Order: sequence, then structure tokens, then C-alpha cells
Amino acid sequence: MMTSPLLRPSLHHFRSLRLLGTAAPRTLAVERLAVAPSQGFAPDALPVALTFEDPSAFRVKSFGELLRALGVFQLCSVPVLVNNCGKLMSVARTLLGKRGFALFLRPSVYAQFVAGESEGEITRSMEKMSSLGLRPMLAVPIEEDLGESTGERRYDDNLASMLECVSMSHSNAWSKDPMMQLKITALLSPELCVKLTTLLSEQQYDLDLLVRAMDGEPISFPGLQESENTHFLGGLQRLNKVGETSANKVRVLVDAEYTYMNPALSLITMAMMKKFNQDGAWIWNTYQCYLKESRSLLLEDVRLSISESFCLGVKLVRGAYMDKERKLAKNEGWSEPVHESWEHTNDSYNGSLDILLELISRDPQRYRIIVATHNEESVRRAVQRPAGLLGVQVGAVWLGGQHPALPGAPCPGKPYRAAGHPQGERPLETGAPQEAAAGVQTGKQGVGRMGKRGWCGLNLH
Repeated sequence: MMTSPLLRPSLHHFRSLRLLGTAAPRTLAVERLAVAPSQGFAPDALPVALTFEDPSAFRVKSFGELLRALGVFQLCSVPVLVNNCGKLMSVARTLLGKRGFALFLRPSVYAQFVAGESEGEITRSMEKMSSLGLRPMLAVPIEEDLGESTGERRYDDNLASMLECVSMSHSNAWSKDPMMQLKITALLSPELCVKLTTLLSEQQYDLDLLVRAMDGEPISFPGLQESENTHFLGGLQRLNKVGETSANKVRVLVDAEYTYMNPALSLITMAMMKKFNQDGAWIWNTYQCYLKESRSLLLEDVRLSISESFCLGVKLVRGAYMDKERKLAKNEGWSEPVHESWEHTNDSYNGSLDILLELISRDPQRYRIIVATHNEESVRRAVQRPAGLLGVQVGAVWLGGQHPALPGAPCPGKPYRAAGHPQGERPLETGAPQEAAAGVQTGKQGVGRMGKRGWCGLNLH
């Protein structure tokens, strides 16, 4: 039976959407939970024995590995290379041929981002990380942007890769608390996500409808053509398979992407949370703090998790698409969605972190957070654990690339390292170089120690 997906009145606050949100952070009721003065939460007041300068952190790496990592860092500091990596790779593949291209790429840039090409190679990489005290976290670094849709068969293939990631993460003793990452546009076309974002600015969708669609009910979503509706149902059911396979086994961190599709991605992720996060945070959403409205979006989703009675998992990042977001806003005549400066982004990040730390201290079973950042100040802020924040536990520190806090740096908890699942050269043609480039400003502070890619972060619960 066809069902109308109008939102119930109780969810009127779900999201105030524009195609590109630029609202300044708002003062909401939830914000009063953050940084209560009576608890004396002063992150700068408590020193922590945490250092990023100790060169012994690299004693486990060979000279070749350090040289490769530093070279990749330097390449990712050149915007023209990062922004055109897909085109450059296509030209190089044409000039060198498939075999020559593979001989050049795989031992260099590819090896920096991807754990291996086969299950055996991945297992060896993961076991090596585990022996160093790192907790590996597999990711399927595939995403699509407008004009790149590859069809249902490709989405089904991507689903198989994600299910393989879940299986490998769960079946191997790499981590006590296994995690993986995925991007929704690997399973659902970006064109549909953009259209849904536009529709969400005009009408609202009930999370229960999306949950029922995940279970296979033939829901009809207004505003979508029949083929789009069919594709949406297929994408939701693919995501449902990931959720069912990972539930109570592997935590799934859903990445944010571009602002012109993020509202649709968040809606879908919230529906997954409602279905799979009743007893714990197994599905997580990502909040990009370089966006001006990131704080208000986070607070709205906190309220939604309360009203809908599900646990909230948060991956807190600065963001990896700043240049493209600014260029698009300029070309389209939109207000710029990105904070004006690196310092403003830091303030945005640390403010959201403070809110989440306080929420965790009040209900550590309902909220969990990954502090995913290059920024050493934010890492110190999160591990200080003031006495007033009872119930906050440092579960792990997870790092991407060759961060200085490898063994040798006295950082509390177990470190994670994100490692890409093999997808040919697609990780390098999509988000991996952009994510590496996003850390350049912080990385310049540590070039003398080592160029680094990816995140330094904390898993708090």
C-alpha cells in the first residue's frame, strides 16, 4: 500500500534546511547542557602529559616508509595537484599504460592510503598495526559527485565491499571495539541526494517511513519520479544490509560530504540510527565544523535523538571540501557556508567538542564521539577529562597516516588508524587526497617530525 511520507508534528524541528546553510550557531535549549560554569570546565587549566614532538614515535617505521609519507604530505600541500588528482591520474594512466601506472602508483601514493589489494595483504597490514598498539579501522573510500553516477550494479558492488569490511573488521582480532567508515553516495546516486535535499527544504519526511522502506515496504516519496523512488528504495535497502550486518558487532561511521547533499545524507543516517541505535551507538553521523551552521545542526540532531529515543554517535571533523565549497558558493552567488578563517573553525570545533563532552558526562550510554582532528589543541582538550566531567572515558585514540602519536608518544587510550579498503585507484580519485590536504595547516607544524595524513582523534564514550 502506498503511504504518504508527511512528517509527524512531533518532528517539526527535524531540520531547517537551505540548499547551503549559513546560519550562525544558535543558542538552543540543549546548549545549556554544555560547559556548565558550576562544573568549572576549563580545558586549558589542566595540563596533560601528551606530546607530539617525540621523534621516537617513528622508530618502528623504516626510512623508506617515512620518506614515502613525507612525500605524500608534500604533494597534498599543493592545491592544484589535490583538486585535479583524478584528471592527472587519468593522463598518467594514458601515458604510462595500465601496467606502468600500477608500478608507479601502488608502492607510493596508493600504499599510503590503502591497507592492501587482497584480504591477505589487508590482514598483514592490520596485524602489523595491531602489534604496534594501533587499532585499525577499515574504510571504503568511495564517493560520487554530480555527473559521476555509475548505476545499480556498481552500487551493489560497493555494497559487497562494505559487507566485506564489516566481516573482516568483526572476524579478526584487530580491535576490541571495531569500526568502519562509509559514504552514502557509494550506495545512492548523488543526483538523488541533491534532489532530496531540495525537497527537504519544501517538505519534511518522517524517519519511520525511511525505516519501513529499509525493511522493504514499498513506500512512495512525493516529489520523486517512479525511477527515482525505486532507486531510493534500493539504496535504503543496501544501507539496511550494512546496518543489519554490523549491528552489535562493528560501529559504522557515515561520512558527511558536500553541503548541497548533506541534509539528505543526514536524514538517511538519522533513520539508520533510529533503527539500529536503540541499545547503543552503532551508526554514527559526521559533523563538519568548518561549516558555519555545524553547531546548530549538531544540536538539532541531539534533540532529535532525544525525541526519537535513540543513541547518538558523532564523528566530529573540521572538513575536507573547503576549497570546492567556497568556489561553488562564489560561482552560484550563495552566501559562503565555510568559516572565514582557520581560527574560527577551531573555535567552532572546540565549542561542539565541549557540548558533546558534557552530554557524554551526563549520559555516557546515550552519546559517543570520535574526535577526528589534525589539531593538537583539540586532542589535548579532549583527553584532559576535568574532574567535573564524571563518566567521560577515553576509549581510544585513532590516527590516520603516520602521525607523531604512534608508539612512543604518551597518549592515553588505544590509537586507531584509518586504512582504506582496496577499490583500484578509486580512493585516490575521490576523497583521500582531499582529506590529506585538509591537514596541511596543522601538518606544517610537524614537518620536522614527519608529514602526516588523516586524523588524530579520540573515541570517547
